[in-house]
Amino acid sequence: MTPASAWAALLCGMPHPAWVVAVDSRRVVAANPAAGTLFGCAAEALNGQLAEALASSPEDQLWWAAGGTLGPLHSDTVVATAGGQVLHVSRSIGLLPVAADAPAHAPTHALVLMCDRSAEQRAENQREALLAELQATLEATADGILVTDAAGRMSACNRRFVEIWGLPTELLQRDDDTGVQAWLLRSVTDDATYASRLQALREAPLAVATDRLTLHSGQVVERVTRPLMRSGRSQGRVWSFRDLTERLATESRIEAMVRHDTLTGLPNRTALVDCVGEATAAARRDGKNYAFLLVDMDRFRQINDSLGHDVGDTVLQTVAQRLQGCLRGDDLLARLGGDQFVVLVKPADAAAAEAAARRILNVVAQPCSVDGATFTLTCSIGIALAPSQGTRIEDLVRNAELALRTVKAAGRAHFALHQARAEGDRRQNMQLDHAMRQALVSGRFRLQYQPQVDLRDGRVVGAEALLRWRDPEMGDISPTRFIPVAEDSGFIVAIGDWVLSQAVRQAALWHQRGHAVPIAINVSALQFKQPQFVDRVASVLAVSGVPPHLLELELTESILVHNADEALHRLHALKRLGVHLSIDDFGTGYSSLAYLKRFPIGKLKIDRSFVSGLPSDESDAGIVRAILQMARALGMKVIGEGVETEPQRQFLQAEGCDEFQGWLYAPALDPLSFEQRLLQAQAAPPPAGRHIRLVV
Repeated sequence: MTPASAWAALLCGMPHPAWVVAVDSRRVVAANPAAGTLFGCAAEALNGQLAEALASSPEDQLWWAAGGTLGPLHSDTVVATAGGQVLHVSRSIGLLPVAADAPAHAPTHALVLMCDRSAEQRAENQREALLAELQATLEATADGILVTDAAGRMSACNRRFVEIWGLPTELLQRDDDTGVQAWLLRSVTDDATYASRLQALREAPLAVATDRLTLHSGQVVERVTRPLMRSGRSQGRVWSFRDLTERLATESRIEAMVRHDTLTGLPNRTALVDCVGEATAAARRDGKNYAFLLVDMDRFRQINDSLGHDVGDTVLQTVAQRLQGCLRGDDLLARLGGDQFVVLVKPADAAAAEAAARRILNVVAQPCSVDGATFTLTCSIGIALAPSQGTRIEDLVRNAELALRTVKAAGRAHFALHQARAEGDRRQNMQLDHAMRQALVSGRFRLQYQPQVDLRDGRVVGAEALLRWRDPEMGDISPTRFIPVAEDSGFIVAIGDWVLSQAVRQAALWHQRGHAVPIAINVSALQFKQPQFVDRVASVLAVSGVPPHLLELELTESILVHNADEALHRLHALKRLGVHLSIDDFGTGYSSLAYLKRFPIGKLKIDRSFVSGLPSDESDAGIVRAILQMARALGMKVIGEGVETEPQRQFLQAEGCDEFQGWLYAPALDPLSFEQRLLQAQAAPPPAGRHIRLVV
């Protein structure tokens, strides 16, 4: 057997590519089939080729140039196949031993072994790419990320983690896990709680936890941790740290703005609602009353009109400081709006409330000097004792206003306690209640319809149904007189049901005649709370055949904040019927923005009390602008009521209000007159930017 044949027989038994090279000529003398497969040719085709041609790295060239005297070579390299493909391989070169009787025992041949590791290289490249993507992702996030092993040692972290905790670079450079953990512990204000929570997580390796940490730097950090799972077992933890400091500061500023008056810095109506609730709960717990003092500045509009609103604002700030200075430690001062303040005197009986009122009258009456103008202020005070005369701010304001009207009527600059209704008033209300019940049976109630007008083009886009009553003996009776009596007696439910059926019937008649006029009706809180209210609305709509979107229910703000979950369920049921929902007299009650976001309300109605002072009253103008901005943010329409002058209409139009109603356009009309005006308006549409005034 020739030497080449012997080498070939030896190589055929090797699973990996291998070939033998003559050291003196550096040429291949034998190769196995695996080597041919590696290079994409027959094994015999490799015979006679230079060793450097098969593997030509600098290492290979140096080894062959040295004739193998450098010792065995083991390393990774690349080779090119006959088809031009580049393969990653592990390559070994070593001299083959010679027979003991050979001259000088000099090796004459070398064995080259190769192992194709292209698959392993591709997998390694993919791992490196994934690691690079993961690292880039971790560095791009705004959260600090820390990965620890099962023993709590750091495995990885991103730059944001180092920034949040202010870690020194040297701790990370020397891979000092103990030093890093000690630094974190020293950084928190409550190190005992921090340590105990870490211990609890060590004892529960599968737990998921979220908490907040306060650092000595003033930062507030949210910490979230989850177990790092591999093959169904926990191998450590992943921690994320989010710096909440700026967000919490922003929320705190917003909360302060929402709950405090921007001019005086005093608690506003929103904050006052909570204060009244807390005071009522404390009064019931301790068995002591507190006093609700409504302080109204006398003839304050004269200051605005004569000296300007800037001076008026300065005066209000001065009054707020004076009032604050005359209060006791537990008393509370708030600005209700405009030139009205509220003082909660806690605890207080009638005598203590009167004493507080006298102090307020005295400090307000001190001479005031602003921008060289010296004048004397006075105020009038209405007092309601709580909780006996009210537990909600609406009740207390109403009763205090009743007392305030007594003071105004008597000449101002004094105070009065709210007095319970006299016996004569109760008898009159009993008679009125009886007359109402007879009027409903006898058909003496009627509905009139006030047009609701689009501010953009002057079109009549709806109508509000207004209840009217003419008694044969008492004559016309104002709704402001009989509606409160009906609410007190509960008869408002029957009246509201009659209004609902009559308004829907009228909408159906107009619809049959080609007038798709949505009709809005007022819904009392008591009527809304009736268990069958939604079913009743659905039944009336079904019987009439009128499209549900032609009915709009105007709700009071109190409906939305008392038993909010039940109200939300009922409102969504009405919305599913296709009925439109709006809030009447918006701004006079208390509406939480959180509630407004949840409820399916489509429209807000600005109360006439805010419209009446437009556009000259800056306070009213500011309130209206705020309502419009809030409505736009919530995607709601806005209608202004009680519009009686062209400047009022122009102001609402300029500020982006959607609709208006009021005497400027038309009073409430009987159905026939309303329909006639509709036909007239359709026959002669108004020029752009103008409106038609309908006069009865």
